[in-house]
Amino acid sequence: MTIHWVGTGLSAVPGLRRLLQGQTPVAVWNRTVEKAREAVGDLTGDIREYSPEALAAAVQPGDVVVSMLPADQHPPLARMCIEKKAHFVSSSYISPEMAALEQAAMDAGVALVNEVGLDPGIDHLMAHELVADYRPLAQPGDEISFTSYCGGIPKHPNPLRYKFSWSPLGVLRALRSPSLSIRDGADRRVDRPWHAIEPYDAPLPVPERFEVYPNRDSTAFVGQYGFDPDWKLHDFVRGTIRLKGWAEAWAPVFTEVEGLSGPEGDARLREMADEFWSRHAYAEGEPDRVVLFVRLGASRDGQPVFDKEWVLDAQGNDKGTAMAQLVSIPVAMAVESVLAGAFPPGVHAAPDDPELVDRWLAEVGGIADHMAKVDHLEA
Repeated sequence: MTIHWVGTGLSAVPGLRRLLQGQTPVAVWNRTVEKAREAVGDLTGDIREYSPEALAAAVQPGDVVVSMLPADQHPPLARMCIEKKAHFVSSSYISPEMAALEQAAMDAGVALVNEVGLDPGIDHLMAHELVADYRPLAQPGDEISFTSYCGGIPKHPNPLRYKFSWSPLGVLRALRSPSLSIRDGADRRVDRPWHAIEPYDAPLPVPERFEVYPNRDSTAFVGQYGFDPDWKLHDFVRGTIRLKGWAEAWAPVFTEVEGLSGPEGDARLREMADEFWSRHAYAEGEPDRVVLFVRLGASRDGQPVFDKEWVLDAQGNDKGTAMAQLVSIPVAMAVESVLAGAFPPGVHAAPDDPELVDRWLAEVGGIADHMAKVDHLEA
């Protein structure tokens, strides 16, 4: 069996280096071979120029293809894997196109594993662990509050209260995206993130206040996290976290983004992205920071019966940025689990198997500068 790792960008290298030091052969694919050599050439000489055709010609049954490419390129690669009877792994959300491959993957006997990075990925593991912890106490009619906030932030804050580790265009486009979550027992639809910014007091060793807002469709994960239908959802929010002061610093950006539309608007977004990249990118070797807070609470007859929160704070070091380590090392763990037969055929997100969850979280804890599970009822 061979692992085919496609893409050696900024968020890929720590996990790739882990696999290169393992027992399974790894072929490294990148559009620019020289950049891949700079990243991992000290560990391997098997570095190949990527094209979909060249990859397809090399993949054999039982291999694992890892895609660190943009998300829209995952479904074609997954279909190729099904044809070749090879497995597939990515850190991206399961798109409708990927979900539609469920039966074909089962028929081919291969696993298509996604959502195994940071967010989505580590946040899923924490959610599964919390739900499993609460379930023995659960009773029909319990009122549940769930929140999950994740973000990459600068370790050393700047006036913008944010720095970019890759192209800012995706961040700017996300500002134009609506979200759906549950607040106070009702659907909450928000057209723009800045319409729903709230403070969040994180239980870090030194307590810290952040700003948070919902993103995407949070409600799509109620079933994935194993919530029972007879639990009453008071809150269910998956969102993004930013440094305190971010909303104020970005107010002029929000105003301009709100007024953009059509081809001219897209062109202006690209101009803004270039400006941000030149003025607010991380310097070489500058440490970043990642924070993640996943909390599950339950009340019964107006009294709290469960309230626990996973807290993660990680900073970049000589092994790579915090973002790169927390995205790519879980991907590498997923590859190792696929090779060990831990995922049956079909389309999968991050595992909910308690043994895998515990093992993966233990390894994540070794990356983080601080990671703990806080019981707010005992605090």
